[in-house]
Amino acid sequence: MSSGIFHRGPALAGPQASGDTLESLHQQAHACERCDLYRNATQVVFGEGPMDAPVVMVGEQPGDKEDVAGRPFVGPAGHKLDVCLAEAGIDRSRCYLTNAVKHFKFEERAKRRLHAKPNSGEIQRCAYWLAAELRLIQPRLVVAMGATALTSLLGRNVRVTRDRGKLFATPSGFPVLVTVHPSFLLRLPDPEEARREQSRFVEDLKKALPFFPAP
Repeated sequence: MSSGIFHRGPALAGPQASGDTLESLHQQAHACERCDLYRNATQVVFGEGPMDAPVVMVGEQPGDKEDVAGRPFVGPAGHKLDVCLAEAGIDRSRCYLTNAVKHFKFEERAKRRLHAKPNSGEIQRCAYWLAAELRLIQPRLVVAMGATALTSLLGRNVRVTRDRGKLFATPSGFPVLVTVHPSFLLRLPDPEEARREQSRFVEDLKKALPFFPAP
């Protein structure tokens, strides 16, 4: 691993939901009022994928499309992730995809709902669900995509820009791979830079390949 340092973020150190299946967690989360984000969101957006997934991919929060559909990574960032996973040779259906924060936090501007960054309290409270997902799945690897996911999993001493592409050991027994969120690629105005950064993201994702068992 690139780092032997052990880190504990909110999802690894705090309290977690009880439940024996992902479905039972999902049902509990529907009534979640642990922070105020539920008040304006359409619905909770829980994780999706097999319970025996070797790799868990953690994003930041659902977006507008996810909030409406009730599923993670179905909007523009999700489509970009699909493209990059395919380029990396990874089958999305073998991964469990979830977010550090399960409700959409947004600001309304000109009738559009734009992402607003979750604060530390919201990340802390929602780690209650992420910790339980990880406990049940027991993945071989967790991919932290973006700063919110990274804070939830490893705390504030790890940085996306500085530590991108590195693997960090955790007390829970699985490594965490640091990378950007696919929405970062969508925000780059220069086409050449966007292509270069997408290639870097694909290279980051390829580091997950050894953690998948042979089909």
